[in-house]
Amino acid sequence: MKTIRERYIKNSATKDLKTRMVFVGGPRQVGKTTFALTFLPDPVETHPAYLNWDETATRSAILRGELPPEENCIIFDEIHKYAKWRGLVKGFYDTNRSNISFIVTGSARLDYYSKSGDSLQGRYHYYRLHPFSLGELTADPKSSDFEVLLKFGGFPEPCLRGEEKFWRRWQRERIARVIYDDIRDLENIKEISLLELLAEELPNRIGSPLSVKNLKEALSVAHETVERWLNIFERMYYCFRIPPYGPPKIRAVKKEQKLYLWDWSLIHEPGPRFENFIACHLLKYCHFIEDTEGFKMEVRFLRDTDKRETDFVVLKENAPLFAVECKTGEKNINPSIFYFRERTPIPRFYQVHQGKADYVKNGVRVLPVQALCKELGLP
Repeated sequence: MKTIRERYIKNSATKDLKTRMVFVGGPRQVGKTTFALTFLPDPVETHPAYLNWDETATRSAILRGELPPEENCIIFDEIHKYAKWRGLVKGFYDTNRSNISFIVTGSARLDYYSKSGDSLQGRYHYYRLHPFSLGELTADPKSSDFEVLLKFGGFPEPCLRGEEKFWRRWQRERIARVIYDDIRDLENIKEISLLELLAEELPNRIGSPLSVKNLKEALSVAHETVERWLNIFERMYYCFRIPPYGPPKIRAVKKEQKLYLWDWSLIHEPGPRFENFIACHLLKYCHFIEDTEGFKMEVRFLRDTDKRETDFVVLKENAPLFAVECKTGEKNINPSIFYFRERTPIPRFYQVHQGKADYVKNGVRVLPVQALCKELGLP
């Protein structure tokens, strides 16, 4: 039997299962099914407690209200593809909650696809499972671990295999399945082939304020259409956008957004790829605290009308915790950091790089990516 890595949300999910259902959302092939199977005594897809909606016989049994006998934990995988799935799951849970734990997984935002009017409020806790980060991949990361993760991304299969040919084939197959399987099943899209063109274009838009106007001109579609497609990609955990942070003492931009991918390995340029790598680590940090502790967490960016910018600001309950600037080199500190440090309530500023230097200058910590992960306790 293959060794299964314990994921970073396992302990919290185990505790929650004692009193609630656990919903696990996240990108396709991020390891949701493998994670859910670890709650079964024999963690394999053939276990009778694993119910996959895409399997015809299993789907028919679920619709008849049938559950496998003598199981303490039941897994519903991809059941959100059924329009009335929430009412169905609610019925199973309400009549079996004393002796069965339920896990629901899906490659889309389960909190969005609520096509039934029957509410599950108070019956579940929702987790967003992220790809491997540096801290989850190994407890004591080396520069070689960072290089592999930056190159192949954090999705378990290509990351752990570390083979370029496998990574290329895996990427093509995954993107095709997201567009032609997941999106087609859940959304009413007539121009499905244009979504593939948008997916190919997005890696070129990382690191700069996102221009929907430029995207609509490149695809020859309406502004509203591009915005709707971007929202769909976000619901499928293909990309995410972050808004600006606007403290009162600077003339911060208000409407611009920046876009990043859940899989940074799709980005060819080294600077934007590294920035996306850090964005994903910070988003994982925020989602983990939100999903396990209930605090409101946000990743934003800081940019003023004079184009001074710091890549990321992390907020907890609307109060800034720290800011992070990304640089591929380790020598020069971005002057904008000192400007914003004097004029904003952000208590800590970091400049993270891919080298080895670690020092403090005028209150700004300059450090390698491995040190940043340890300093902030990134999951």
